[in-house]
Amino acid sequence: MNIIDAIADFHDDLVAWRRDIHAHPELGFEEMRTSDLVAQKLESFGLEVHRGLAKTGIVASLRVGNSPRAIGLRADMDALPILEANVFDHRSRENGKMHACGHDGHTAMLLGAARYLAEHRDFDGCVHFIFQPAEEGLGGAKAMVDEGLFDLFPMEAVYGMHNSPGYPVGTFLIRPGAMMAGGAFFDIAITGTGAHGARPESGIDPVIVAAQITMALQTIISRNTAPLDTAVVSITQIHGGDAYNVIPETARLSGTVRAFSREVMAMIEEKMGQIASGVAQGFGATATLDFREIFAPLVNTAEETELVADVAAGIVGEANIDRRRPPIMASEDFSTMLEACPGAYINIGNGNQEGYCQVHNHHYDFNDEILTLGASYWARLVEKKLAKEPL
Repeated sequence: MNIIDAIADFHDDLVAWRRDIHAHPELGFEEMRTSDLVAQKLESFGLEVHRGLAKTGIVASLRVGNSPRAIGLRADMDALPILEANVFDHRSRENGKMHACGHDGHTAMLLGAARYLAEHRDFDGCVHFIFQPAEEGLGGAKAMVDEGLFDLFPMEAVYGMHNSPGYPVGTFLIRPGAMMAGGAFFDIAITGTGAHGARPESGIDPVIVAAQITMALQTIISRNTAPLDTAVVSITQIHGGDAYNVIPETARLSGTVRAFSREVMAMIEEKMGQIASGVAQGFGATATLDFREIFAPLVNTAEETELVADVAAGIVGEANIDRRRPPIMASEDFSTMLEACPGAYINIGNGNQEGYCQVHNHHYDFNDEILTLGASYWARLVEKKLAKEPL
């Protein structure tokens, strides 16, 4: 692998930064300590640091030369509400909070790239280093965009990266077009008529209605969605009742929807409302749908996808690049930035050795071995995208 020597020389610093962040996890929009640490490092590198976008977000700018061109590189900073099960020294010191998705590593890699680029300055233009809060379902990317990210910091393209456990160190994965699904959460509130459990005929049982709606909703995928338009409707919660001998008046269904286009997502929302209302009406009950889109589909632009894949291939070799990785049903709110600006999102292998579990697991830990690889990728991307004009 063609790791940049100057970055390899401060690998121990990257590890120290990453483990410090891991030991002090903070949830979305609460990343005060993390934001302070990131800002202090960036300022020490000589970057122009802007704080407060989306509360705890940071955008740090590095300008070299006279070119008006500019790009953005994004890392996420927030942790998850998970009780960590690891016992190593850098395990979480915050009970019930954990960096179980690798955002600590993402932040450290981007800091490493900022340090290298500030020291070597081998490009022409401006790089905006975007440290985003609240990626985990709280809308941090949307908040940054809504508060003027691309107006305050104009850029021609924006790029993101996420680690992928189960893939070997030294591999990268990407695909043009839709790469990750959009995601929505929903609640269906059902109202019937309460009754004694021994006299169901005297009421309208919302639990029965909930069961029928649960089954009927699955027909949206099998009978309303085209076979090539992959989508998922999952009921993940059913609530109703408090006693063994009481038929409740209300029940609630909750769950998630995933799809790779806004059109399919809108169709699913419409059909869910129709089915819930119609099934409930057939039993003499009522049902209302609260459908909330949390993530847009993540769509890579073709030109930027080819660029980042070429950059990664220059570091690890073409044989270690998957340019047509399978689409991912999970969601990522970097998609909101990609809706507002061309760009691409790439995965970096986090290791496939025994013991490397998937993200959002209480045993997960980011692999420090890839810190210099990720930072080298970011640096080479800047140097290629904002290459100096030949004299």
